Amino acid sequence: MNEAAPPQAAATDADLALIQRIIPHRYPFLMVDRVRAIVPGASAVGIKNVTANEPHFQGHFPGLPIMPGVTIIEAMAQTAGVLVGLTLGLENKGALVYFMSIERGKFRRKVVPGDVLELHVRVIRGGSRVWKFEGLGMVGTELAAEAEFTAMIDYRKD
Repeated sequence: MNEAAPPQAAATDADLALIQRIIPHRYPFLMVDRVRAIVPGASAVGIKNVTANEPHFQGHFPGLPIMPGVTIIEAMAQTAGVLVGLTLGLENKGALVYFMSIERGKFRRKVVPGDVLELHVRVIRGGSRVWKFEGLGMVGTELAAEAEFTAMIDYRKD
């Protein structure tokens, strides 16, 4: 008796291997270690384990390592890229995501080695090639950064 396979549920968690199948970023510019709580087309939470051996800490700042705000926003964008990739089924497709704008960026707390940075990303508008997101960077219960950003998906034909 042949039974049809049940439809595969969308991933709700992405480990490093899946992240790398969706977005092209690699060390030293891959800013997320895991993405969890994925709701396709709506939201996701990226996890960045901040470690002292990351290259930006050599110069930002010697003796007082602080994660640069732009890398926090980049980590939000990479989380959003994973969300979009899973939403649109872009695993192994070589799609790229380009920033179009960053708005209302604010930095509220230093992010330092030893912190676990949670990147809460929510879709404001999406579904086509241009998506807009709201992002919050949290360390525990403290807001570290926030921004709205817009990105364009380049689906690059195989």
